Parts: sequence; C-alpha cells; structure tokens
Amino acid sequence: MRVFSWVHSCELSTRHPVCGSLEELAEDIARRGLRQSLNVRPVLDADGVETGLFEIPAGGRRFQALSLLVKQKRLAKSAPIPCIVREAASEILAEDDSLAENMQPVALHPLDQFRAFQALREKGQGEESIAAAFFVTRQIVKQRLKLASVAPALLDVYAEDRMTLEQLMAFTVNSDHARQVQVLDAVKNSWNKEPYAIRRMLTETSVRASDRRAVFVGIDAYEAAGGVVLRDLF
Repeated sequence: MRVFSWVHSCELSTRHPVCGSLEELAEDIARRGLRQSLNVRPVLDADGVETGLFEIPAGGRRFQALSLLVKQKRLAKSAPIPCIVREAASEILAEDDSLAENMQPVALHPLDQFRAFQALREKGQGEESIAAAFFVTRQIVKQRLKLASVAPALLDVYAEDRMTLEQLMAFTVNSDHARQVQVLDAVKNSWNKEPYAIRRMLTETSVRASDRRAVFVGIDAYEAAGGVVLRDLF
C-alpha cells in the first residue's frame, strides 16, 4: 500500500453531477462514499526525483470535500482513499487529465433521474428522504415522480427527444394513461403541439375549481364522495 502526502493542485471549475456546493459534495460522499477515484501523480524535485508528495490534477474538488469531512471529524485522517496513480514519466500531462475530467462526463437524460426517484420510492423511501439524498426540495421530488408516472408510450417518445420537457409536464395534468395516449396520437397529427393545447385536450371534460358548481360542492366533499381532482404540479 502506498501512503500519500498531498500538495494543492488546481482543477478546472466544474459542478458535481448531483451536488452543487462543496458542502453538498461532502454530504454526498459521507452518505454514499467516494464514487470516483482521485487521479494523482508524484511531485518531482528539480533533479526529477520523486519528493514523496503527490499532486491531484483530476479530483481536487473531491479531495477538498474529503478534507472538509476530516475537518468536521466525520472522516479519519488515515482513512484509505482510492486513487489512480499516474507515473511521473507518463506522456499524458497533468493538464490533460484535468481537462478530460471536466469535458468527458455526459449528463444523464432527465428521464434517468425521474426513474431513479421512482425506483427509490418503490423500495420504500419517502419523498422527504429522497429529497434529502439528492439535495432537492420535496416539491421537485413530487414533480419528478409525477413525470415518471405518465404512460410508458410518452416516456419512450421523450427518451428519444421527440417531446420537450414542457410537453411532458403538460401530460401529467391527467393521470389516465389511455387518455394520455389518445392525446399523444392527436398531437402528432396536429399543427398545435404547444403545452397549453395538450393541457386543454386533457381537461376538456373537466370543471375548473373556480367554477360555481365546484365552489358550491367543495373539493374536500367532492373527493370524499369519490370524485377525482386533476392537479397540475407544474
């Protein structure tokens, strides 16, 4: 086992795929562990001899988050950290490693996040715990779960980038999968594919909550009698 001593190194600014701030990244590492190794290489002296120190051309921000956990006494100073050790004589420059780390990652399709939230809920996690795990609000979790719950045919179209996120949001106003698919088919052959048109088609037989009849009966009484209320989370 190699024991590392560290020196500060610069890393191009980048956002963690899940966490924005350094504190959030530290929380994520504390909860899930370090999911990507640090990329390090030996520091050489003027004569080209290894000094026993290592620089971090790729992974400096993760190292800062780990250092924060140590400072908070949530991680032992001697805790082993997985590293990829680049040889000092490597033809690949430290700048190459840093640039590659910041340019190569490909963002997940939003649908992947929707389905991930849905999978967590199916395994028993509540909206609050999911929100805490991903550093988002409970309202965002509710919205993502709503998007994941539309008819599979709609998700297939969205996954292929043949539907915008705004259009998908519009379909969530009515949870009837059969009706969603009917409207999807109608929209395909329509000149007007705007979200407001989709919402209008999905709610054309509904009564607005501001309608006098709805106000007279009351939403609570209507739902208690078995009535269905369409709610737009967006």
